[in-house]
Amino acid sequence: QVQLKESGGGSVQAGGSLNLSCVYPAEIYGSTYRGWFRRSPGKAREGVSVIGFGGSLLYADSVKGRFTISRDNSKNTIYLLMNSLKPEDTAMYYCAAGRALSLDEQWYQNWGQGTQVTVSS
Repeated sequence: QVQLKESGGGSVQAGGSLNLSCVYPAEIYGSTYRGWFRRSPGKAREGVSVIGFGGSLLYADSVKGRFTISRDNSKNTIYLLMNSLKPEDTAMYYCAAGRALSLDEQWYQNWGQGTQVTVSS
């Protein structure tokens, strides 16, 4: 199965920043949307942000104004710049390729293994 590869996670203090990257294979046909999802301990995975091939954007309310998603189609890479991090942002972050501008993971077929983000107070 086609797999994506995340990087850039780490441990920061509250108020800090991290920039996640995700490289995806060029051969993901029919899936023009790329999204970031996260799973905190004891919680279900939730959508964080999505970007379409043409630049359409979607953010979860909890990260609006703090996180910025972007993509470089020439490098098959998407990014998630996370500013003003809070302890509640602590989670495993996953990138995914999907078929809709949606934060619902049912629209996403290809996933990465995840990168851990830990924010301390």
